Amino acid sequence: MPDLQLLKEIREKAKQRKKTVVLPESHDDRVLFAAEKITKENLASVITIGDENAVRAKANELGVDLSGVRIIEPEKSDKFSDFVNFFFNLRKHKGVTYEQAKEIMKKDLYFGAMLVRENMADASVAGSTAATGDVLRAAFQVVGMKENVSIVSSFFLMVFPDRTFSFADSAVVPNPTAEQLADIAITTAENHKILTGEEPYVAMLSFSTKGSAKHELIDKVIEATKLAQEKRPDLHIDGELQFDAAIVDSVGRRKAPESEVAGRANVLIFPDLNAGNIGYKIAQRLGGAEAIGPIVQGLKKPLFDLSRGCSVNDIVNTTAIACLMAK
Repeated sequence: MPDLQLLKEIREKAKQRKKTVVLPESHDDRVLFAAEKITKENLASVITIGDENAVRAKANELGVDLSGVRIIEPEKSDKFSDFVNFFFNLRKHKGVTYEQAKEIMKKDLYFGAMLVRENMADASVAGSTAATGDVLRAAFQVVGMKENVSIVSSFFLMVFPDRTFSFADSAVVPNPTAEQLADIAITTAENHKILTGEEPYVAMLSFSTKGSAKHELIDKVIEATKLAQEKRPDLHIDGELQFDAAIVDSVGRRKAPESEVAGRANVLIFPDLNAGNIGYKIAQRLGGAEAIGPIVQGLKKPLFDLSRGCSVNDIVNTTAIACLMAK
C-alpha cells in the first residue's frame, strides 16, 4: 500500500484552518458517519441539510453522535427567503420564475451551495447519492466559475509509495479545447502545490515528444502548452511529452534534453477524458496508487463531487482537502 502520510498531513493542516463545510446529503448514512468523524477529529465544523428531527432519529438508530453538527432545514431557515431571492435574481435571465426558485432552493445541493456562496460555509462536499451532473449544476448556477478560467475540471491525487502525482482531467471534461487544456494545466499546478507543498512540474501529455510525430491531436497539445506558458510564465510547464519522457529521468534527458519538466513531472495533463480516465484507473488498479478524488477545480469556491461508491473515509478526506482549498 502507498504511504498515505500525505493524507495525514492534509488532515493536520485542515484542523489548523478551522473551516466550515456543508455535507448536504443527510439522508445518506455514510454522510452522518463522516459528519461525526470530521467533528470529533476537529477537521472542520459541519453543516448538513434536512429535517432535523428525522436526521437525529436516523443518527440515533445508527449510533452516530451528531453533537456539534448543525442541521438546517431549508424552509425553516431564516435565510430561506433571502436565498430564494438571490437565486431568482441569478437565474431569471434563464427564464427561472420566483416559484421555481423557491422549489429549487428547497433542494439540499442548492441550499448547501448558497451557504457557500453567501460565506456561511467555506466549502460543500456532495455526490454520495447525487449524480455528478446534479452536483456540478448546483455549483455552476449558484457559485459560478473563477475569473480567467475557461472551464471547470477535475484532478486526482495519485499517491504512490515514493511519489505523488496530480492527473487531470480524469473525470469531467470529455474533449477540452487548447484554451481549456491550458487552464486545466494551470489550475491543477496551483492546486498540486496547495495540497502537496511540492513545486509543480507540469507535463502536457501526448503520443509525441517534441515533434517525434505529427498529427492534429498533437497540435492541440502543442497549442495548449504555448497558451499555458504565455498565461503563466512563472510555472514549469512543457510539452508535448510522452508519458515516459515526462516521468522517467533517463528517458526525459534523451528525448527532451532541453526541457526542465521532462523526467521530473509531477502534474500530468492528459489531452482528453479518454486518456485521463483510463490513465488514472491503470495507475490505481495495476500500479497500486491510492487515487484521491476527483477534486473539482475552477469554481469560485470549493464545491466537491464525491463518487457514489465513496466510503466514509473518502468523504472525510475530501472534506479535509476542501478545507485546504478554501480561501
